[in-house]
Amino acid sequence: MGTLTEATIAELSAQERLSLIALLWDSLSDDQAPLPEAQRAELERRLARFEEERAGAVNWDDLKAELRTRAP
Repeated sequence: MGTLTEATIAELSAQERLSLIALLWDSLSDDQAPLPEAQRAELERRLARFEEERAGAVNWDDLKAELRTRAP
């Protein structure tokens, strides 16, 4: 790939630009793109809630079976 400039990036299709974004994002390690403390706290809160509610969760196969019984 040649040198990327604003002009060459602008010539890329939307899909090509999205692919470039994904490549750039994936090239960063966790320590190169740290989460702000507020985001880290929110993720921890959501994970804790998920773990608390896991016992009441329904698996996908059971849910599909239940939905089939409700379908007209």
